[in-house]
Amino acid sequence: MSFPASLPALPGTPAWRALARHRAALSGRRIAEMFADDPGRFADLSLSLDTARGPFLLDLSKNALTAETLDLLAALAAECGLAEQVAAMFAGEAINATEKRAAFHVALRAGADAPPEVREVLDRIADFSAAVRAGDWRGATGKAVTDVVNIGIGGSDLGPAMVCGALAAFGRDDLRAHFVSNVDAAHIARTLRGLDPETTLFIVTSKTFTTQETLRNATTARGWLTGHLGEAAVAQHFVAVSTNAAAVSAFGIDTANMFGFWDWVGGRYSLWSAVGLSIAIAVGFEAFEALLAGARTMDEHFRDAPPLENLPVVLALAGIWNHSALGIPALAVLPYDQMLARLPAYLQQLEMESNGKGVTMAGAPVAAATAPVLFGEPGTNGQHSFYQLLHQGTRAVACDFIVVAHSHYEIADHQPMLLANALAQAEALMRGRSAAEAKAEMLAKGTPLAEAERLAPHRAFPGDRPSTTILLPRVTPETLGMLLALYEHKVFVQSAVWGINAFDQWGVELGKQMAGAILPELMGGEPRPHDGSTAALIGLVCALRAPEGAGDADEGDDEEGDADDGPGGDADSGDGGGEG
Repeated sequence: MSFPASLPALPGTPAWRALARHRAALSGRRIAEMFADDPGRFADLSLSLDTARGPFLLDLSKNALTAETLDLLAALAAECGLAEQVAAMFAGEAINATEKRAAFHVALRAGADAPPEVREVLDRIADFSAAVRAGDWRGATGKAVTDVVNIGIGGSDLGPAMVCGALAAFGRDDLRAHFVSNVDAAHIARTLRGLDPETTLFIVTSKTFTTQETLRNATTARGWLTGHLGEAAVAQHFVAVSTNAAAVSAFGIDTANMFGFWDWVGGRYSLWSAVGLSIAIAVGFEAFEALLAGARTMDEHFRDAPPLENLPVVLALAGIWNHSALGIPALAVLPYDQMLARLPAYLQQLEMESNGKGVTMAGAPVAAATAPVLFGEPGTNGQHSFYQLLHQGTRAVACDFIVVAHSHYEIADHQPMLLANALAQAEALMRGRSAAEAKAEMLAKGTPLAEAERLAPHRAFPGDRPSTTILLPRVTPETLGMLLALYEHKVFVQSAVWGINAFDQWGVELGKQMAGAILPELMGGEPRPHDGSTAALIGLVCALRAPEGAGDADEGDDEEGDADDGPGGDADSGDGGGEG
């Protein structure tokens, strides 16, 4: 591996010191050379689980590591007490120490072993989703639902939106799912455009029913609905996923149509709970249960398999090697399936909100680099965007290629073309191309010698860029559940090794608190002390929003015909407190 010029210092425990020595011994060895030296490298560095349609495979062989690397990383995980922490999570212990609560999302998909209260909510989701899908749940004017709008943010949006997109092939054209999260009025306005209030059902998803962005959007949606159908229609067109019955009732939602969950369900782990109501409606409860079952398969494998035969564990250890030991700062998640387009955004929250921490569980500064910067885009779109940096940039980026053998849309040779690109990109990142090879290729095509020599440095690729391939037979509820649980447990393993809390998110609070202080100033309140930049920007924003500018904006809205014309268009009321 062509290691960065300056490698991170590793912590000083015995296992970390052994990894540092091993890193020095591997320095200068290229991944391609490791393949040449070991014909069985793929077999030794890949793992799989069986599914109904074929193997769910994890291939680590294109990373700059060996079986010895994984042995040393497994010893590190043992030194950090991984087995004990996994047992504590599955036992429902309060492993989220800063908030003194469990992170027990595995209980949501435990099947027959789920707590009774989980099964009760699942039964209610099954009944309600079946009623909506069958046309038995009707709006205030007696019409069946054709459009479901989930209003939430963070985990109350990213998970359900991603899953509904991924499983769209299991949905129906006459029952559409929409997702609104951003407090920017454009999001709710553009979503409501073209919807029929008589056939639209809203799901307001907020554990505390105080999340500012969610309540603002819900209030706007409520005004749009009542402007057309009157106040009495709210109960037939709004349901809630929340634990705050008083606030839900005050909003006008019948608490009989409130679906609860528990404080041990973190936002980014909540799609498996009642937060998945929109999923059950969009694709059917049977598919939702299959999603849970797929996750349960990965849960049981993670809980029971030995470390070096354990997909989440080895994926996590490879990430620790790349990020903490080799100093690779970023991870690109590259799903070669258009239906997984929202997966990178979902994983951004899962990884960076969970492990973007700078202090240990004990409150001390962390000794190793924690979460990498995660980004991604479906293939092949990303190839025409940021892959230039992946191939020829000055710093390596680790990549996860998610490859799907069969598409739900097998048309002509689309899928073979897609698969060829996925496999070729991973190989090209690993092999690269030398300047001499580039020169020879150009000369073989008749390029003059001087021109070939001039262009060769520009057409050379350093290669030796690490990647992991996750191969799915097809995107189904089962395999999607396995994939999401794979990443969830990977994140947990890494947090255990880094000694951080994966289940709190205090970093989201400060900016929200300060926004609450600035909002009154933007609405004509008295100025408060700020730094010079913030104070100046507040003044400029207020000037730009003065009556003349506001009138121009209103004219634009009228031309668009957006949904703020009704009584819900008052964007200056209804904000509530935020939640993490």
